[in-house]
Amino acid sequence: MKFRNCWHDPATTIRMTPFALPSDYARVKRVHSFQELITTRFADGVNALCWERALSGDFGEVVNQLGAIEGIVTLDEALLQSLSVSKTGRLAVEQLLADYRLLKDNDLEPVLNCIQDYPHDEEPGPVVTDVFSFHADSATVEADTFLCTYHGAPSEGLRNEEALRRVNIPETRAQLLKLFGGDDDDAFREYLKENCYDLHYAAVPSARPFSFGIGNLWRIATDYPGCPVPPCVHRAPATVHGASPRLLLIS
Repeated sequence: MKFRNCWHDPATTIRMTPFALPSDYARVKRVHSFQELITTRFADGVNALCWERALSGDFGEVVNQLGAIEGIVTLDEALLQSLSVSKTGRLAVEQLLADYRLLKDNDLEPVLNCIQDYPHDEEPGPVVTDVFSFHADSATVEADTFLCTYHGAPSEGLRNEEALRRVNIPETRAQLLKLFGGDDDDAFREYLKENCYDLHYAAVPSARPFSFGIGNLWRIATDYPGCPVPPCVHRAPATVHGASPRLLLIS
């Protein structure tokens, strides 16, 4: 299985409200257990499932115990268990490991990351393809993305109806064609796919992005052949200098 995880457009600033599942957006559905989260099929346009949770534990203490980090640090069980934390910090560690094991036991490939900053495009062209751009994940076979932010800024979602695929914006497409140096044909479309340009979206001026919140475990639809629903458009939060690192589970 091959994923194309191409990750807020730094040039686009959009106000986002605190976490609340958007009541006027039928594509997001609330579930009430891990079993429901993992077994519910995406159908009837629903492309995001949220297991809303209020977790116990001091996840900020876990982050602080990791010390100064740069970029992205992957956390394993041995490292987490070795941290010298208080009782509430230990509750957070056990929650992280419990979620990790839930996904692992269901044949998924979870990763726990502490993130100070993500890589940015070194040479951003007409379409920025880093994690800060609104995008859809992609796979070659049926697959979904699971994610949960325990500490720091959470992920952000964008309603499909308020998202414009960047490669379909005439001015952007013309710039990409110029870079490609050919005609708007099958070869050009393959070029867009190979560079992940086709996975990135622009928000319409009236867009109302929504927060994934803290502690909630999400399962979102990816772009794969035969997917019965549109992929969920989302992005990583903007990096703010001096802000506490982000603690994230993703699979």
